[in-house]
Amino acid sequence: MNYGPMDLLGNIGVVVLILTYLMLQLNRLSSDGLTYSLLNAIGAGLIVVSLLFNFNLSALLVEVFWVLISCLGIYRYFRLKALRSETLDG
Repeated sequence: MNYGPMDLLGNIGVVVLILTYLMLQLNRLSSDGLTYSLLNAIGAGLIVVSLLFNFNLSALLVEVFWVLISCLGIYRYFRLKALRSETLDG
């Protein structure tokens, strides 16, 4: 087995996802915070990039949905922030 740069990228993504989940479980991150969703999107995105070079359909599907769900969390964070701001201003 050859270990290349894309493998390293995927492994970094795995580490990001695992550390993010660990920080959530240790109450170092809030699941509704921006950091949590961003780290999940970044970790899964790195794995997706690596899978494009070493294709595995099942893993790719999981990671693509992980990115999409994380983007939903990011959207919700900014939407709620905007609603709070409107409430305070209005």
